Amino acid sequence: MKTLTPSPSDIQQGWYVIDATGLPLGRLSTKVATILRGKHKPYYVPNIDTGDFVIVINAEKVRISGLKALQKVYKSFSGYPSGLKEIPYAKVLEEHPERIIEHAVKGMMPKNTLGRAMFKKLKVYTGSEHPHAAQKPVELSL
Repeated sequence: MKTLTPSPSDIQQGWYVIDATGLPLGRLSTKVATILRGKHKPYYVPNIDTGDFVIVINAEKVRISGLKALQKVYKSFSGYPSGLKEIPYAKVLEEHPERIIEHAVKGMMPKNTLGRAMFKKLKVYTGSEHPHAAQKPVELSL
């Protein structure tokens, strides 16, 4: 028995649109990460980018449960003394709501060059409009 590895000509990359209105952040981001990695395809291989492009619209309407809206904090550390920045969830939602979904999905991607290439196929928009109509994306419902 031989294991079949897809060649670049075998890989067909599609486009999907997901409406984030009312969806839980964790469930949305796991589905998006699965599609970006290509794990939903029968010829998935972990060392080749077999994933598809994903467009997420209405990012500001994503839902989180419990007291996370009040308690969740995004942290970044520059490496210098007193270089810790803490930004509350409410402020990120108000100023850049697309970063919430991007941050959640990026944490689920591989931490290497291939993971960064896969992550570039994610497009997140705050409104219900997106500039990728020419790619004829397929609507996905979760």
